Amino acid sequence: MINTLEEYKKSIKIKYEIEKEGQYFDYLYSPSRGKLRDLCWLIFENEPTQDDLNVFRNLFCLDFDHTKKNKFKEQKDKFRPIETFFKNETDPHNIDAINLAAIMVDFQPRPFKNFDKKYRIVEAKQLESKADVKPSVEVRHESIEFKSFVENENEESKEVPKKGNLLFDLADEFSKKIAQKIQPEKIITVAVGAVVLVSSACLNLVKKKE
Repeated sequence: MINTLEEYKKSIKIKYEIEKEGQYFDYLYSPSRGKLRDLCWLIFENEPTQDDLNVFRNLFCLDFDHTKKNKFKEQKDKFRPIETFFKNETDPHNIDAINLAAIMVDFQPRPFKNFDKKYRIVEAKQLESKADVKPSVEVRHESIEFKSFVENENEESKEVPKKGNLLFDLADEFSKKIAQKIQPEKIITVAVGAVVLVSSACLNLVKKKE
């Protein structure tokens, strides 16, 4: 199973590489705890979302308040994990610090719970689409096989006349016509006559021997 937290951190780092060359270059290009603290305050002064405010509260154990900037300045050490994370020096495990890093580079979806939820939905859809494709391929394959089978059967059922069969067919047809023309009474008369002739020949042969 995919470790979505690791994917979340990787995605934040990719976004950081883009953002450090952008609007907040002075704060992000060579980050320090003091620079990150000042950037954080600047970002939260611009109408943060409720999710972002929750991250702020969880990490600093206080609510964001425009009138308490001096107190916030005391939180500089809380930015150390974020600084080392951006510098590839450490791999933070504090989810609130990771979520704040996402806020500072404006990565979406955030916080992690939203990223995890969306990632699972996308993953489920991909698996579902793969499951749908496989049966359709199998059905198409079976359809092709069935079509091929039917065509083969049709080919085999077609009688192709052979050269030698023509004489036999003519002879068979001729014999049928002759049999139809000869009446049964004539056949019997001829047979009786033949028997009489054979009998007479046998008697003559016996008399000569005597």
